Amino acid sequence: MEILRKPLLTEKVTQLTDKLNRYAFLVNPKANKIQIKAAIEAMYGVNITAVNTMRYVGKLKTRNTKAGPVSGRAATVKKAVVTLKDGEVIDFYSNI
Repeated sequence: MEILRKPLLTEKVTQLTDKLNRYAFLVNPKANKIQIKAAIEAMYGVNITAVNTMRYVGKLKTRNTKAGPVSGRAATVKKAVVTLKDGEVIDFYSNI
């Protein structure tokens, strides 16, 4: 669980899953593709053919308060999109 933060369950990822058998996860920003592949294969027992990663820098956020404007930054995240072999499926709801 140090590498995988959580699976992404959005409409766009659901369409990728249905059409191309791809799943998306939020991962540790320091993890590489080899570590991500090993973690997912160990946790879910599937075979992965490809891992694609992307990094998103957190946005600057500003809000106005009584004491004046407060600025900060949203967290930086790294996403991984993995492609599974044909016929394999990850069931996120089986562990609930």
